[in-house]
Amino acid sequence: MAVDILIGLQWGDEGKGKIVDVLAPTYDIVARFQGGPNAGHTLEFEGTKHVLHQIPSGIFHPHIKNIIGNGVVLDPIVFRSEMVKLQERGVDASQNLFVSKKAQLIIPSHRIIDRVSEEALGKEKIGSTLKGIGPTYQDKIGRVGLRVGDIVAPDFKDRYNKLLERHRKMVEFYGQQLDLGDQEAIFFEAVDYLRTLKLVDSEYMINEAMKNGERILAEGAQGSLLDVDFGTYPFVTSSTTLVAGACTGLGVAPRHIGEVYGIFKAYCTRVGSGPFPTELHDQVGEDIRQAGREFGSTTGRPRRCGWVDLPSLKYSIMLNGVTQLNMMKADVLTEFDTIQVCTHYKLASGEVTDKLPHSLDGEHIEPVYVDLPGWKVDLNLIESVEELPEAFMNYIRFLEEHLQVPISIVSVGPDRKSTLRREIEKVV
Repeated sequence: MAVDILIGLQWGDEGKGKIVDVLAPTYDIVARFQGGPNAGHTLEFEGTKHVLHQIPSGIFHPHIKNIIGNGVVLDPIVFRSEMVKLQERGVDASQNLFVSKKAQLIIPSHRIIDRVSEEALGKEKIGSTLKGIGPTYQDKIGRVGLRVGDIVAPDFKDRYNKLLERHRKMVEFYGQQLDLGDQEAIFFEAVDYLRTLKLVDSEYMINEAMKNGERILAEGAQGSLLDVDFGTYPFVTSSTTLVAGACTGLGVAPRHIGEVYGIFKAYCTRVGSGPFPTELHDQVGEDIRQAGREFGSTTGRPRRCGWVDLPSLKYSIMLNGVTQLNMMKADVLTEFDTIQVCTHYKLASGEVTDKLPHSLDGEHIEPVYVDLPGWKVDLNLIESVEELPEAFMNYIRFLEEHLQVPISIVSVGPDRKSTLRREIEKVV
């Protein structure tokens, strides 16, 4: 049995959590393969909004096994808080949640290093969420980090103190002192809690599940344009957000990859610093932000908004081998008379291209737009594909023609039920 993978195709916040929740009932396992509490997956159903940061989005289905894979960086403090909130809402996640022993641990000093290093960049700051993600991945690559499996070792405290001393010297390099306050005590309480859960060799668990014919959905965090290799470097995250990340982040061989669901918004957003060719600095951008409630689920920061960007979407589709597209938040564009779609970039040299330059940062890029008529119909009220207005269907067909991948799911509202499935037609 193959592993299907769900990937964000933009700069994150595409609505992956909702689609995982919608698709989850057809799967036996949902597995998160990278990122940490810098991600926030928002799910909304039965009138209640749920925000997950590290726990896979299939957790609301008791019959589904949820795995936090080895590619994830796990903050025990945030994790315990998430588990408590789920318990308060009647969800006992401890019964169907499994944590890889090889997942890296975020310790409190990682957050401090994140903050002081970001401050040192001044005006060139990356726009980090300050959750300690980058420093944790740095320790992983530097082969000095702590892993979940280490918490059951008799010398765990010694290993922790050794890493802490390393961090102390790093913070002093920036001319500051490492002051953890009460976070260290809270961290060790959270570690005690983590020890009570199901800590597993997840790579064996997943591969044995495949052999047994179980259906697995791998869930990514952030978006393809934030990938550490292929994103808008250096304004990226610290992990591999592409399909390839599911192989290394779960222990899945490439030949076992099945469907690849690519998630994108009907427009485009970005949080933090970095290039954004179609960003709107006018009232239209603000109207999209307000209509789409575009504020970070992790940080609360207002998201930068703009029209959909086809060159970057085609780039992400190519890198991930996307087989199906899911378009989110189409209802946000309801009030616009005209919808603009960026089909090409005009570079400073005068060249017009549909390919991404080596670096978007510092490159003068002028988006080339095509204007399409808006639909001016409240999509929230629509319950079937057949009811969708013709202008909206033309928008879908225009995107499919350029992207050469079918759009199989269209989201027309935040609730779980506001998700329309299309019969996949051959794209010509």
